[in-house]
Amino acid sequence: MKTTGQLVVLGSINADHILNLDRFPAPGETLTGRHYQVAFGGKGANQAVAAGRSGADIAFIACVGDDEVGERVRHQLQQDRVDVASVSVTAGEATGVALIFVNDAGENVIGIHAGANGRLSPQRVEAERERISMARALLMQLESPPESVLAAARIARRYGVLTVLNPAPASALPDELLALVDIITPNETEAETLTGVAVKDDASAAQAAAILHKKGIPTVLITLGRRGVWMSENGKGQRIAGFAVKAVDTIAAGDTFNGALLTAILENKSLPDAIRFAHAAAAIAVTRQGAQPSVPWREEIDAFLAKQR
Repeated sequence: MKTTGQLVVLGSINADHILNLDRFPAPGETLTGRHYQVAFGGKGANQAVAAGRSGADIAFIACVGDDEVGERVRHQLQQDRVDVASVSVTAGEATGVALIFVNDAGENVIGIHAGANGRLSPQRVEAERERISMARALLMQLESPPESVLAAARIARRYGVLTVLNPAPASALPDELLALVDIITPNETEAETLTGVAVKDDASAAQAAAILHKKGIPTVLITLGRRGVWMSENGKGQRIAGFAVKAVDTIAAGDTFNGALLTAILENKSLPDAIRFAHAAAAIAVTRQGAQPSVPWREEIDAFLAKQR
């Protein structure tokens, strides 16, 4: 199923170098890994792929380097039903890189070199004004230059485009940007960074959501890992439970959730149903290794949900 109206994702592209370890090393310690792989990632690309595979009409605004990796990424995105006309090749830059450790519990720690991602400038965003203005929704994260995220949000607001921000990685954000956001999707850590509230249960999630509402954001979705999502619309909140699965690797679980969420929203599903759809996509993803290799296709998500009924 294709969404009625285009989704634009603005964000990052990385080549992920992933090493599986029994545990994370202490400072100065060397550990031998169990499994190593190189896969395509980056929060923007992961979310674009999740949307494309789950059925969205998706265009992606991003930058890659003028290297072999960048060319391979563009080709793979096309295979994943993503329009790459706005994925620019940047001369003299390498495609972004992420170095990722995954422990025995499926948790990860990540270090990033921005590379070409840092060249996604406000001028580059302005060149895509028409594409953004014609979309129904814009989805962004924080691995792109902050001034470019703000520039895209301003364009989206001017043309009445639904603006969704996944504020990851965690970072303090100006109130001007937050006031331009229609839906925000932080995890517990990101919600605490934005509000100062340590999100440990439903009550503290509601408290954090209230602060974000006061900053002008109508819909707050705080992802709570295995506990699901705290959904708050204009101050009315409830927790939408997730699905219990055995996690192998949580890389890109949040990205999968966001891409699938926007697909369902643009299919005019109710917000609780859209969250349930996104939960299913993320649940499948954590049972697999890697970022984009773990992202499920629409048929898999529908089959998973059918088994839950």
